[in-house]
Amino acid sequence: MTESADKLTPITVITGFLGAGKTTFVNYILKEQRDWKICVLENEFGEVSIDDGLVAESLDAPEDLITMDNGCACCSVRGDLVRTLGQLIQRRKEFDAILLETTGLADPAPIVYTIQTNSKMSENYFIDSIVALADAKHLPLHLDEKKPDGSANEALQQVAFADKILLNKIDLVTPEQKTALKDRLALINKFATVIETERSRAPLDKILGLNSFNMESILNYEPDFFEIQEDAKHNLDLVSSVGITFQGQLHAQWFNMFMMDLLRERAADIYRSKGLLTFHGQGNTKFVFQGVHEQINFGPAKEPWKDGEERINKFVFIGKNLNREELTKGLMECLYKEEEK
Repeated sequence: MTESADKLTPITVITGFLGAGKTTFVNYILKEQRDWKICVLENEFGEVSIDDGLVAESLDAPEDLITMDNGCACCSVRGDLVRTLGQLIQRRKEFDAILLETTGLADPAPIVYTIQTNSKMSENYFIDSIVALADAKHLPLHLDEKKPDGSANEALQQVAFADKILLNKIDLVTPEQKTALKDRLALINKFATVIETERSRAPLDKILGLNSFNMESILNYEPDFFEIQEDAKHNLDLVSSVGITFQGQLHAQWFNMFMMDLLRERAADIYRSKGLLTFHGQGNTKFVFQGVHEQINFGPAKEPWKDGEERINKFVFIGKNLNREELTKGLMECLYKEEEK
């Protein structure tokens, strides 16, 4: 079923290394599956288009679309992404979703920022999810790769930013290797859903149209998400995820100051952040936020705190060199105290 006139068109951003199976995944969407009408945009950050053989034959300009037999379409973004999406506005309702393929891009923050802050974009589109496609056999090697300057490598960043991780080629690894890899992925990014696939045949209903990027997705986390898990084997990974929970009402001004200071000093290191908050003086209003680097969306949740519901503040940070104790201490110093009246 295609989008109705009053709805925005969801954009799913796909990241992943060359060889992870993105070409096969795109071809599966365009040629085989029949349940979704998807417009695939190839963002050519590299010199060679991933799907060269399929899309390069007759595409002369970004506005040219190749329409497939199953109603899907494919287009190359050779210039400005905003221009291409702008040209698609008139036709966007023909599609259930737009899939933006980003070869070799580690940090999707510029794309997210553009969609959310450009009024023409935000009136027509929204970010549905960020999906990392990973090769189960070679991902451990990519994660172990050491950068000369000591920074996090692209594989770590792609896993860190993802809402969903498509763990592809699982038929090429042993059950023990798969379990070890999934355990490691959970340490890097505990809130991403891992979906196992072979030959890039992914269940699209578990990836598209779920709005897993939105602020309120933190409300769906299981309680054990926030339990501290330590693993000596991989505690040297530069990138990790930290979940923090505590009771009490936050002082709005102190919390705002804490977040401003944190993002001013560490924005480049904090890839993703999310929170569920209760503030002093705000009655039953439940607040949520989510951020990519320094870009934070903040506001009231759709549903307020229910009568008798335990009001627990929840925070998620994913990034480089995160110190759980420092973050916890800083956040708890934002709690409202009676003597502050």
